[in-house]
This record gives sequence, structure tokens and C-alpha cells, in this order.
Amino acid sequence: MTTAQTPQAPVDLDVSPTPLALLLLGREADTASERGVDCPGDLPSPSDPDLVERARAAKEKLGDKVFVLGHHYQRDEVIQFADVTGDSFKLARDAAARPEAEYIVFCGVHFMAESADILTGDDQKVVLPDLAAGCSMADMATAEQVAECWDVLTEAGIAEQVVPVSYMNSSADIKAFTGKHGGTICTSSNAERALNWAFEQGPDRATTKVLFLPDQHLGRNTAVRDLGMSLDDCVVYNPHKPNGGLSVEQLRAAKMILWRGHCSVHGRFSLDSVNDVRARIPGVNVLVHPECKHEVVAAADHVGSTEYIIKALEAAPAGSKWAIGTELNLVRRLANRFAPEGKEIVFLDKTVCFCSTMNRIDLPHLVWTLESLADGQLVNRIEVDRETEQFAKMALERMLALP
Repeated sequence: MTTAQTPQAPVDLDVSPTPLALLLLGREADTASERGVDCPGDLPSPSDPDLVERARAAKEKLGDKVFVLGHHYQRDEVIQFADVTGDSFKLARDAAARPEAEYIVFCGVHFMAESADILTGDDQKVVLPDLAAGCSMADMATAEQVAECWDVLTEAGIAEQVVPVSYMNSSADIKAFTGKHGGTICTSSNAERALNWAFEQGPDRATTKVLFLPDQHLGRNTAVRDLGMSLDDCVVYNPHKPNGGLSVEQLRAAKMILWRGHCSVHGRFSLDSVNDVRARIPGVNVLVHPECKHEVVAAADHVGSTEYIIKALEAAPAGSKWAIGTELNLVRRLANRFAPEGKEIVFLDKTVCFCSTMNRIDLPHLVWTLESLADGQLVNRIEVDRETEQFAKMALERMLALP
């Protein structure tokens, strides 16, 4: 026999907004720099009290023709309509496993929708509710910049020793570059396996090097924390400086050539954040994403991907205390989910830390998308050209084949 439970009030994470709060919440746009800020037709008003019912009605009208994917960092108002939730690669694979769905609505960011298009069938159409939902990290490495980097490595006489490994959080162009040059893609869950694979590709592991794109922190943390390298084995290639700001000697001595990119969310966490939360909450477990800076990862108790974070909290004992260093929408959702089990979950930082571009996907955009599709109008399709798709898929398939 079960008894009714009193609904739990949402957990207050005591996070204070900064002057950038509106931007971080995705409520402002820079039309001079962002693609696809304007949608054809009128968006529903955010204050429309019928938005939820409109989304339900449009989704019901579409039936099995639509499959909605929701990334963990999405707002709750969007997540409620997702058929599946997960990290970027899990969602792309879920989309590929639903060949009967004509429309794949990806509630995430641009590179995720690209990956879904690469892995789904030619007759399926991937849609991003707001084309302004990009990724600052992915945008930190352009095809032209990476091609120039390869020229620098060639002139240094080491290109034949270099295997590119690109993070899933990269554009289709960068994935295609990786595929063309014999490399693989990785996620934050399998970065260690990807690097071990890469170092085995050369004739001599001792002389093989990895060009890690575009997140320097995941590359450094994996190399040092998991593979036992030293910080001196890593150099940072800055695409905005001649020769990446590195000498030929530095490039030849390095094992890991890290692209100068980072996540604007995870890069905000600092060692001060860790020290502060330990002082405020005795006995707290600090759990952070490997996109955080090396000093933050080194000071944490646990480090892992988004899926790892969720599973760690699921397995945590009642009464345990956790400070989580990842995107705020997810932390709030987890805090509310596990509060009835007596688990105290707080945000690692004291200021707002939403993913600004992920927050571009809101309920008005989702309603507009679903209603447009239900009316037979295809909007905001994400389509990767055939050549790019061919080489990007090659890199993705190497990842899938990792031991």
C-alpha cells in the first residue's frame, strides 16, 4: 500500500544574479553577431498562459512523426516535452535509433543538432528551435584556424606524429577535419579511452602527439589526471597568435597540444569556489565536470561527465552533502529530485551560471517549432553537407569502435 506524499517545495540554491544574468538566462540577443536570432513568423509571447497546452496539442498532432530530444542543461519548461534526455552524444544516438521519426527536434545547441543530422537517415529532418543556440566553446575553433594550425605542425616537422582528438562539443567542420586526419571524437565520458587509442596510432607511442580540440581543460585534465602525464607535457595552441604562440621546440617537446578553448560555464568555477563551499558546508562532497580548470578538478573529491554526476547522486547515501560544478539548470533539477531522499545538493558557485546559448531554447521557441511542423512547415532545419558529413561520420565511428 502506498501513501500520498506532500509535494516538495523547489530547493533554493541561494544563487545570486550577476550583471550578466539576463544574457546568461538567454533573454537578450546581439543581432549583430548571432546567427538566426529572428524566426520567420511570430513567436508566441512568453506570458501566454496556453503555451504548455499548445505544445502538448502540437506534439500530439505530430504523433510518431516527431521525436523531441532534451539536453540535461535545458530549462524545465522545455525538458517536460522531451521524449528522451541525456548528454549530446547519447541524444544523437537516440535520434539515430528512431528511423520512423520524420522530424528530430533537438532541444540543445547547434553542434548537437549537427551530430544528430550526421547520424540519422537522409529522410529524417533535424530541427533546432532557435538557430541562435550555438556553443561558445565550439565556436572557438574554426575550420580555417585548425587548417592553419596543421600547417604550423607540418612546418615544425611533426604533423605525421600528431593524431587529432576532438571533443564532441565541436562543429561538424572540426569533426570532419578530425576524420580526414585519422583522428577520433571523444566525450567527457570516454576521453581517456580516446587518448589511449590516439597514442597507439603512431609507430612509436613515445613520439606520438595529440592535438586536442577545442577544450583545453578536458584535454589537460584527462592527460594529467587519467594518463599520468605532467603539466609540462601539455602546451596550449592559441589560434590568435602567430604559430599558436609556440616555438618549434615547444611543439616538438609536447605530448598534448591543447587548443585554446574552454566552456564559458565550467570555466567560471574557481579554486576559491571550492574553498568557500568547504568552509560553508562541513563534510561536503565536491563533484565537478572535467571541463573545469585543472586546479578545480585537482581540488574536487569527484570528477566526471554529466551522466557520471547524475549516477553519483543516484548512488549517494541519504543525508550526504554535495556541491556540484556544472550547469545550473541541471543542478537545480537534481537538487529538487533528490531532496526527498535527504540529499543536500548545492551549486558550487555563488553566482548565476546558466549556459546562455542553451537557454535560447525556451517554451515559446519550442511551441513555434512544433506548431510549424504540425502545419506542414519545415523550419530551422540543420543540414550538414555530404562531404563534411562523410568525414565527420568517419571520426564518430572511430569513437564508437573504441575498445
